[in-house]
Amino acid sequence: TGAGTPALVLVHGWMCDQTYWLNQVPDLARDHLVVTVDLPGHGLSGVDRAEWSVAGLGNDIVTVVDHLGLGDIILIGHSMGGPVSLEAARLMPGRTRGVIGVDTFQNVESEWEPEQTKAMLEAMEADLVGFCTSFVTGMFPEAADPDLVASVTDDMCNGPADVGLALMRDYTDFDRAKAMRSAGVPVRAVNATLWPTAPEVNRTYADFDAVLMDDVGHFLMQEAPEEFNRHLRAVIAELETG
Repeated sequence: TGAGTPALVLVHGWMCDQTYWLNQVPDLARDHLVVTVDLPGHGLSGVDRAEWSVAGLGNDIVTVVDHLGLGDIILIGHSMGGPVSLEAARLMPGRTRGVIGVDTFQNVESEWEPEQTKAMLEAMEADLVGFCTSFVTGMFPEAADPDLVASVTDDMCNGPADVGLALMRDYTDFDRAKAMRSAGVPVRAVNATLWPTAPEVNRTYADFDAVLMDDVGHFLMQEAPEEFNRHLRAVIAELETG
């Protein structure tokens, strides 16, 4: 959709799909070619894959970019889509101006506690819908629109369970610090203040900066689209001129 360089490739998060960017595409397409995708195992894409990993999804983004013949891009990734975008950037040196994370990259040195991770994955295996419902609703602030909370929860928690579990297993082991360093491009973030962001930590691994939004949760591009779009366009402009 749209025209103009750099092209913007929008990458959704875990158990989401390209429709999560509906409030951004028309605005961004005024000045840029905008590409949205359904990652394999999500949305309208197929599930016929033996292994599921963040690195594998990064390869899929490269395949899309190659297919479209794009040589000048900015990758924009929500949640798990942020690490996926770092992997894609690593594989496309000279073509990627930067990566913009959306409520991700809070602190790439933070690690999942082994016992907590084990308990979480066991809960997912036992009851993915029940776990996912609690997980997703907990990522919204108390004042969030209940219709949006219900819509996102219903959508995410009824996806393919085997895909969701496999990707979460891989994601808990994913080295985000290494991925940020290996991407070799400036990294920015538009994050909610609901969880702390540590720019000084992330700057150890990349040219990093973050814009923070109050009174929103993990799905800030849907919760406050006008404010989010203003911040996102400003960050895009900075990467264009930087």
